[in-house]
Amino acid sequence: MQNELLAAFPVIYEQDVAWGDMDAFQHVNNAVYLRYFESARIRYFEQTPMFDIMKAEGVGPIVHSHRIRYRFPLTYPDRIRTGVRVAGVGRDRILVAYRLISLEHGVVAAEGDTTIVFLDYRAGRKAPVPEPVLRAFDRIEGWSPDARPPLP
Repeated sequence: MQNELLAAFPVIYEQDVAWGDMDAFQHVNNAVYLRYFESARIRYFEQTPMFDIMKAEGVGPIVHSHRIRYRFPLTYPDRIRTGVRVAGVGRDRILVAYRLISLEHGVVAAEGDTTIVFLDYRAGRKAPVPEPVLRAFDRIEGWSPDARPPLP
């Protein structure tokens, strides 16, 4: 069942729910989900030359916005898997989508997405998504360059 829930996601990041992730309401605090998503997103980005390009050329990602839909409350103890994929590509931005499942309960606990804008940090303005990064997305997602999904 869990594999089916994450079948559309080429990168999966697994981690434990920590006791400190919970709040006074005895479930994982809503803000912690952003950290779970971030960990999965970074795992995906590590499979691209994104961080090397950022060091060499000063062009890299910056978060523009997040959306989260909470489906099931997570609690300690649990182990989670977060699937991550690039769901849309624009000239200077991408949409990264997530699905987080509880291994304890076998259900989707949250879904969400993050809009990432590429920034020329040296010039302080938006920049096109670097071509080597786009090619890495093609490889990871199984796309051809002319079939990249557009932003919604």
